[in-house]
Amino acid sequence: MATTPAPHPQAPPKPTWDPRDPVRPLLRPTIRIRLTLLYGGMFLIAGILLLSIIYLFTAQALGDSAAQLPFKIVKGEVQPTTSWCQLPNTGTGDQFNDAVSVCLRHQSDLALDDLLRRSLFALLGLSIIAFAFGYAMAGRVLSPLGRITRTARQVAGSDLARRIELDGPDDELKELADTFDEMLERLERAFTAQQRFVANASHELRTPLAINRTLLEIHVSDPEAPVALQQLGKTLLATNERSEQLVEGLLLLARSDNQIIERKPVDLAEVASRAIDQTHAEAVAKGVEIRRELGPAVVQGNGVLLERIALNLLQNAVRYNVPDDGWVEVTTDTEHGQAVLVISNTGPVVPAYEIDNLFEPFRRLRQERTGSDKGVGLGLSIARSVARAHGGRIIAEPREGGGLVMRVTLPI
Repeated sequence: MATTPAPHPQAPPKPTWDPRDPVRPLLRPTIRIRLTLLYGGMFLIAGILLLSIIYLFTAQALGDSAAQLPFKIVKGEVQPTTSWCQLPNTGTGDQFNDAVSVCLRHQSDLALDDLLRRSLFALLGLSIIAFAFGYAMAGRVLSPLGRITRTARQVAGSDLARRIELDGPDDELKELADTFDEMLERLERAFTAQQRFVANASHELRTPLAINRTLLEIHVSDPEAPVALQQLGKTLLATNERSEQLVEGLLLLARSDNQIIERKPVDLAEVASRAIDQTHAEAVAKGVEIRRELGPAVVQGNGVLLERIALNLLQNAVRYNVPDDGWVEVTTDTEHGQAVLVISNTGPVVPAYEIDNLFEPFRRLRQERTGSDKGVGLGLSIARSVARAHGGRIIAEPREGGGLVMRVTLPI
């Protein structure tokens, strides 16, 4: 009698809080609180200084007014001391009181105007000082962001061993720096594991293919072997060679995805010339003319990988060409602070919407993973990967009348 399997116990619900997140104090010195205290305190100090200066100016103005009155009493008569205070020589008491009130009101207006003018100058000076101190304080508080940015730029050059190691209060910036350091640690481990895998795969994949090639060459070279066996051996040799090319291309693609750490001066003209020499025999066999116009274009990079760019592009330009009167033109030069390698060729018409697909692994024009003898479909992928590793790029454009124009730009 069949028994019903017991239901699996349900997993406990996930907590809504992160258990790895430590409990933080309520009065944590966050960057918001620090900026609030700094700018609030600065404004408070500036206000106190401004009020103190206004108080001193007002006291001085009122003291000067009290020290020098606009009139004086002479034997029961009022005699003005300024030209703007006009008092009657004779008159009733009300008339004298009105005249004195006018003089005092006018002197108060003069004192207030002087106070306003001085206060405006003081406010302007304090504003300049406040902005200067505010700029300096903001730069000091936000200086860790500049440190994080500089470290990120250094890491972009494949220096994964760099760390921020920010010291200071436990605020948002230190939390960001620590998180960035943890991410760099994981990235370094991942890249190290990838390099180790590529090295191991290079040995494990090449060895059996080399053994197969040796055994097949021995059997094919045996004069007593049947013709059918020799033909099968040649077919297997071609298949084995294709597998070796595929393995080499995949390993090179994996290695070239990283940035180049050790760089040396490399002239693209020399790189292109060596690639032309290696492709010359194949071009002659296919009836393709190779034209060159090589100007000096020195970049910092790896010469072997840069030669691979030129070689892959040249091989594609020769192999995917027209059967009659085909040509390939290679030029190198410097433009706008960049080294430029341009390879244009005749060939079949390439639709613009298929340009991006050509740079994908194992893809060719109107076909994928085919058994063509023109390659394994990794040439342009490797070229683009190497160009990116050197901080450059490759742009492909359809040529009018058929063919492509490949433009490689690299920083000098």
